[in-house]
Amino acid sequence: MRTLHAILPAAVFGCLLTAPVALAAGSSEDKTVNLGSSDEPAKAAQSAGSSGSIVRTIVGLAVVLGVIYGLYWVLKQVKSSKDTANAGESLETVASLNLGTNRSLHLVRVGSEIVLLGAAEHQITPIRRYTESEAHALGLLEPPAFTLSTLEAADVEPVAPKNFMDILRSKTVVR
Repeated sequence: MRTLHAILPAAVFGCLLTAPVALAAGSSEDKTVNLGSSDEPAKAAQSAGSSGSIVRTIVGLAVVLGVIYGLYWVLKQVKSSKDTANAGESLETVASLNLGTNRSLHLVRVGSEIVLLGAAEHQITPIRRYTESEAHALGLLEPPAFTLSTLEAADVEPVAPKNFMDILRSKTVVR
């Protein structure tokens, strides 16, 4: 959907730029009108020339749209590479709460610690640090999801797949 929003204004702008050229080529102010029937080949050449300009305009528009889409794709790739490079693996936003205009609270996981940060217009202030066990006890974090070790501790045996759909689910569903 964003691609359509990016390309549509450029396409309309391109059409608006080609309209004066098409109107200027079709103006009859400087052309003489010859009503004789001896110019049949000239009329055929004139109509062939006008259809060529339409094709040229459409091809030019397609090239412009292709260039715009190419730039959009390149910029999107550059942005995604910067986002993944800046975030790192040990820093993660857990939750955010807006308090008012330009003021918010952020719960951030830094390694094995959870830090509560207050963000104002011109500063960020660390309010409190929690260990993961303290954050779980206070309800700041959701309880951990079931992992393989918790399934082994509960002595739950996985059910063997019986039909094709069960086999497909066992291979594709992440538990």
